[in-house]
Amino acid sequence: MLAITSKSPYAVRALAELARAGGGGPVPIGELARRREIPVQFLESLFATLRRAGILQSQRGVKGGYSFARKPDEVTVLEIVELLEGDLGGGEAAAAGPPWEDAVSAVRGVLGGVTIADIADREAKEAGASMYYI
Repeated sequence: MLAITSKSPYAVRALAELARAGGGGPVPIGELARRREIPVQFLESLFATLRRAGILQSQRGVKGGYSFARKPDEVTVLEIVELLEGDLGGGEAAAAGPPWEDAVSAVRGVLGGVTIADIADREAKEAGASMYYI
């Protein structure tokens, strides 16, 4: 009913890194994979799906890499999850009844209300938080 594999969290983490690092042009996929500790081949397959869906664009060559085809504040986490995992909840939740349908609706609402830009901003704030030692 609610099946989210490792694909979606990895993709969201990599997209947040791209949003944070990609202001000056394409970012090599190897750099994104290294920064987020994601296997390069796995990330390549995820990004290929996102490129075909119009979320990302790629550039070949020495200065190649990936950049956003759409603004990160226009791409929701729900959109990424559904591109990589399929329809979240599908018709199964409706067939299962009220508590399941409500649960799927709640998850869709949360994921649909968060953009890649929101994730990148949250990470930037957390990274800039002061550390206090006693």
